[in-house]
Amino acid sequence: MWKLLAAVPLALSLVNPTFAVAQEAPASQKSVPEQIVDAFNGVFGVHPGARANHAKGVILEGTFTPSASAVSVSKAAHLQKQKSPVPVTVRFSDGSGLPTVPDTDEMNRGMAVKFTLPDGSKTDIVVLSFNGFPVATAEEFRDFLLAIGASGPNAPKPTAFDKFLSSHPTAKAFVEAPKPPPVSYATLAYFGINTFKFTNGNAIATFGRYQLQPVAGQKFLAKEQVSKTGPDYLVDEIGERVRRGAVKFKLLLQVAEPGDKIDDPSIAWPDSRRKIELGTIAITKTTTQSHTADTLLFLPGAVVPGIEAADPMIAVRSAAYPISFARRFKPQ
Repeated sequence: MWKLLAAVPLALSLVNPTFAVAQEAPASQKSVPEQIVDAFNGVFGVHPGARANHAKGVILEGTFTPSASAVSVSKAAHLQKQKSPVPVTVRFSDGSGLPTVPDTDEMNRGMAVKFTLPDGSKTDIVVLSFNGFPVATAEEFRDFLLAIGASGPNAPKPTAFDKFLSSHPTAKAFVEAPKPPPVSYATLAYFGINTFKFTNGNAIATFGRYQLQPVAGQKFLAKEQVSKTGPDYLVDEIGERVRRGAVKFKLLLQVAEPGDKIDDPSIAWPDSRRKIELGTIAITKTTTQSHTADTLLFLPGAVVPGIEAADPMIAVRSAAYPISFARRFKPQ
């Protein structure tokens, strides 16, 4: 659900101010995850069968092969030497709660990966095409969404969102950062929002954030290409690309240094931080699963022994996703 509200200008132009303002004072009995899902619905509306955010996407399948260096980082089962590659299910998505959002809109994109381990257990990675997050806490993120919801095109100036950005410079930088349409979902880098603790077989801990770097390199559409491109070009393109051959990503761990904030996702660590290669994801198959009606649920907190959450926001994200999932089939 919450890989991130990405197209803020789009959201501001489409928001229903009456509904959104009604969500601005969440009922005290609701949990923060429920309030966040309410806030997403206040911005984008409720679309039966669709996620509250990243509603449009495409599902593919492939494998993960760990690197030789992965075992030094964690004892997690999928990071050990394997007799055969680990099956993965991958979902690429657009950062909007609108199932029909045009792929050509400027927004963040998401990538989610589900690893199916030999014993039948599963673990997930949920990452975003922007390195960083607009705010530090789940409560601030709720307020960020509520401010958007209260700031439709007819809202008086300065809007609630104007006021929020004036007091949250990281959110302002996030909103104003360029997010051009990529050539492909396969030509974007994706970054973990939160920090995890990785423990190896010798009980040595490493704190870090995931990165998924495209083997094809990062490539974006030129401005003159955007107007000539169809509204579903990313979904169409990735299907054709996979049919021509495997789409590969390197899974990296960006390692925290002493003094790095591991519980504040709004602070992106410098690119100079050491990176450890954990393995390669090879996407090899298209599927017939619908991007709006599929039953897959990717949870940021779905970890296995050897990996632990190191940021309290992970628990809130993992609680919000099932709430959004349930509302897809029984809207509140």
